[in-house]
Amino acid sequence: MDETTDRFSIVLFSGTVDKIMAAVTMATGAAAMQKDVTVFLTFWGLIGFRKDDWKTNRRFSKDFEDYAGPAFEMMQARQVPSWMATLKDAMELGNLKVKACGMTMDLFNIHLEDLEPVVSEVTGVASFIKEAEGGQIIFI
Repeated sequence: MDETTDRFSIVLFSGTVDKIMAAVTMATGAAAMQKDVTVFLTFWGLIGFRKDDWKTNRRFSKDFEDYAGPAFEMMQARQVPSWMATLKDAMELGNLKVKACGMTMDLFNIHLEDLEPVVSEVTGVASFIKEAEGGQIIFI
């Protein structure tokens, strides 16, 4: 693989549990495949990473909100780890970073210390795009 195919970037725009779980699953798979993974949190995706929000967030996307209760019940019954636990485990591989959008942080008056410690830095859109250039990018 060349350097560009080794990069996998996710723009996480949603803060609903179903979409955060999808992003974390994709990030984990890519990290396990030895790709350098960046999850870029913007707007509601960033809101989902406020300290301790993951412990109480039960929001699902509008199209699937009727399934939220049963989904949480199934996950609990099967002892599925939280998306946060899965993300932390994946980050131990060393090739997965979570970055916060500076513009969104300014807009919502959020500071790095307001976010979960898995978020390593604040960056701008241009910097994220430059870093992701040539690799795979998905939007969730």
